[in-house]
Amino acid sequence: MLNPTVRDSGGAQPAWEAWVLHMLEGVASTSVTTLQLVEGIRSQMADVKKRLRDELPKLYSQDLLNNMFRNPYTRIDYVVKDLGVTRQTAARYLDALADSGFVVKHQSGRNNYYVNQALVRLFVDVGGGR
Repeated sequence: MLNPTVRDSGGAQPAWEAWVLHMLEGVASTSVTTLQLVEGIRSQMADVKKRLRDELPKLYSQDLLNNMFRNPYTRIDYVVKDLGVTRQTAARYLDALADSGFVVKHQSGRNNYYVNQALVRLFVDVGGGR
């Protein structure tokens, strides 16, 4: 037997209706946030693509651009895999990106991480509800 407070609330708004409305508000809120993130990423990628073509035309490739936005950070190993280049070439690419301000280089132990800080900021700002 169903709980009478969910099935019949004696003339008041049934409990299930309030629950469904609450869930729909959550879906709507999540949808807005997702659209803001997608638009923000699209806009950032377009800006970075233009800057790369203008400032580092010999370095630019769509695969490198995609690598920079696949995760908030990248590593030499990721560039080697995604672009099919040597470790030395990948390191040179990432250092050039860091020198030009596209990413920020962080060293942790023996590993270098190249952080796309604008992308991280977007995730924090939009995801944090600011």
